[in-house]
Amino acid sequence: MISGDCFEEIDRQFARFLLSITGRTDPGLALAAALASSETRKGHVCLDLAAASAPVDTDDPEEDSSRAERPLPPLPEWLALLRGWEAVGIADSDTDPFRPLILDDSNRLYLHRYWKYEQELVASLLRRGDAPPRGPEGCLAQLDRLFPPLPGGERDGQREAAATAIRRGVTFITGGPGTGKTTTVVKILALLAQRASAARIDIALAAPTGKAAARLREAVEEARDRLDCDPGVRDLIPSETSTLHRLLGAIPGAAKFRRGPENPLPHDVVIVDEASMIDLPMMAKLVGAMRPEARLVLLGDRDQLSSVEPGKVFGDLCDTSSANRLSESVVVLSKSYRFGETSGIGALSRLVNEGKGEAALELASSGRYPDIRWEALSPGQTSIRELEGALLAGYREYLSANGIREKFEAFQRFRVLCAYRQGPFGVESINTLADRLFPSAGRPIMVTRNDYRIRLYNGDIGLVLKDPASGGGGVQAFFPDDKGGFRAIALARLPEHVSAWAMTVHKRQGSEFERVMLLLGTVSTGVMTRELLYTGITRARRFVDIRGGRDVFLSAAGRRTERKSGLKDALAAR
Repeated sequence: MISGDCFEEIDRQFARFLLSITGRTDPGLALAAALASSETRKGHVCLDLAAASAPVDTDDPEEDSSRAERPLPPLPEWLALLRGWEAVGIADSDTDPFRPLILDDSNRLYLHRYWKYEQELVASLLRRGDAPPRGPEGCLAQLDRLFPPLPGGERDGQREAAATAIRRGVTFITGGPGTGKTTTVVKILALLAQRASAARIDIALAAPTGKAAARLREAVEEARDRLDCDPGVRDLIPSETSTLHRLLGAIPGAAKFRRGPENPLPHDVVIVDEASMIDLPMMAKLVGAMRPEARLVLLGDRDQLSSVEPGKVFGDLCDTSSANRLSESVVVLSKSYRFGETSGIGALSRLVNEGKGEAALELASSGRYPDIRWEALSPGQTSIRELEGALLAGYREYLSANGIREKFEAFQRFRVLCAYRQGPFGVESINTLADRLFPSAGRPIMVTRNDYRIRLYNGDIGLVLKDPASGGGGVQAFFPDDKGGFRAIALARLPEHVSAWAMTVHKRQGSEFERVMLLLGTVSTGVMTRELLYTGITRARRFVDIRGGRDVFLSAAGRRTERKSGLKDALAAR
């Protein structure tokens, strides 16, 4: 009834449980429940029943085979079955709201908790977005001082973003790398601090991951020091940052946080960077934990990869192509100060974003730009030994660096990013190769499980090095601390971790390196999307070396990430 490789055991057990407690045996109900469960693992918030029951029209062999394994009833029959099932609640009706599945009027089937998250998030955001404008009175002169006119009357969106954040309770600032998102936010904070006058303003700066929070802190400190404002105002701008989990008060072993509607955050302003990485549950909890009068400013790049978890929240919020009731809160920063007219990385990323795969591949392989290298790999090239020279060249500075700080700085300059974890050009293969090539160089590691006792979290990067305090004989793992230094952790105390010479593009979203080797591999699957290609390319500041199959590149540039949800429809409702 619910067999096949498209389901995991948790999906099957969920379906069987709902059938057993309602005394039903219908295969259509079992498939609906199992699919609703499995869709969340693919990043979707809900199951689109119409799309699931439509005839197969895809070039993806995995999708073809999974559809063949689960023949579905015609949509009208399927909907009638679900509406008559005690496990299903009907959205916007008098049905018991605590049913495990929720069916809305657009034929979307939700697990109850995701439907609730979506409803709560929309309600919270619209309350802020529909609030009367607060007005930029008294700020026009400061806006002109902080955002002087650009040459030739050019506009980059930064002044508009600041004015929007002053006027509105919620602001979404989206832009690619180097468009000045952090610089703009620091100037926004200066304006808010100046308006607060003698009263102190409580500001929180956060990001989804520890690495992104550290980068935000560094960027804010740098921008604050360059700010053209009174020293007293500058002193009111904080640089301390935290992860969203720490900001909301994560409770070890629990799915909820200490902060919420009953115990809201005390801050007047909450700034969150790398918002594209935030999934639906976390975004709902963040917005729900803020006081009604507090300002929320979300920064991110709507074209980057979304969270691994369900939802494409920031992308949906920044979608101004639909009748988005929050469109006046969206500001797009369009001018890149990092990738100028002569930047191949900038030109390539723009073509990828526009879905112009052929033009992007021609540019990458033309040799016209010194900051891009393309090497076509054929399916027969499955050996990774040919990458040895590239790894040696890429990590040369790291291999010759001395001292903990110098090692960390050198390691941050180059990284191998892979589209996949497994396979000949995947993370596991590349890390195995690098561990063999560099046995005594100091192994980089990435934590894969949170350990609240020693304050190490999933995604944290450390280096296993000789400990200077032990006279060079002992070896410990070193991680950056909150004060710009490093702390040593005994190897026996480390939580689960893996080598980190190579990482997936997903894992390094929010990070930047001087040079990147992007391994796309030779096999195209649904993972290969425009967003993954764009994100991988733009992790490089100065040079990107792209290696993969021609068809893989073209397929990725032509495929957008699809995340099914009702968020855009809810924001467009009148």
